[in-house]
Amino acid sequence: MKKITESASKYNHLEQMSTNELLRNINNEDKSVPLAIEKELPAIESFVEACFKRMEKGGRLFYIGAGTSGRLGIVDASECPPTFGVPHGLVIGIIAGGDTAIRKAVEFAEDDENQGWKDLEEYNINENDTLVGIAASGTTPYVIGALKEAQKAGVLTGGISCNPGSPLSELAEFPMTPEVGPEFVTGSTRMKSGTAQKLVLNMISTSLMIRLGHVKGNKMVDMQLSNNKLVDRGVKMIMDETGIPYEQAEELLSVYGSVRKAVDYYQGHH
Repeated sequence: MKKITESASKYNHLEQMSTNELLRNINNEDKSVPLAIEKELPAIESFVEACFKRMEKGGRLFYIGAGTSGRLGIVDASECPPTFGVPHGLVIGIIAGGDTAIRKAVEFAEDDENQGWKDLEEYNINENDTLVGIAASGTTPYVIGALKEAQKAGVLTGGISCNPGSPLSELAEFPMTPEVGPEFVTGSTRMKSGTAQKLVLNMISTSLMIRLGHVKGNKMVDMQLSNNKLVDRGVKMIMDETGIPYEQAEELLSVYGSVRKAVDYYQGHH
């Protein structure tokens, strides 16, 4: 298998480029990422539909990866509770080497084929759940091993990688494989591959949360009110929905704690 993600950059003598040339070239490469994802939309759609059926019945969504891929899964999972008001255990990100690895690379953590499944078993992962393996190269042993065991246990599996024909694309029931080509710095998959993975994860979690009913109109009506900016946004959402003045909306929000509940209360009584 030819690893496209590791193939030589189309650019050379990077150290001789001016800042302007470096930025322009990186930007030109970045522009190709959404177009690569567009070709994968049918694959992403099939995965989201299958995952939704399980989550509707109470299943959870797990992301697993090493390094950048692991961190991106954790970013996406950690943003679901504040954005959509869902419990912390609904979307779970797992990284090779554990939480230390979020900040600091843990040597050889990604090479252990048995550890991924052990890490998942701590959450009692089962056949109601869905697991997405994330690996730019599609070859990470930690991720591949976890997916193999997950399939034996009846877990639904998806895979996000940037190497068509990789072990991850072959193994996952629902492979999502945006082909972004070689990186600007050869093999630096935190760049285009990482951007592609981030965009796909955004699409997966956002579309699932909308399908699960956590958005009304175009607003995050279940978001957690964890800072002043979000409280203010919540008040304005209530004003939009009800036409009441700021102070009254603020009062309702402080009593009911969520935009949805405040609006439901108001509409039920007027």
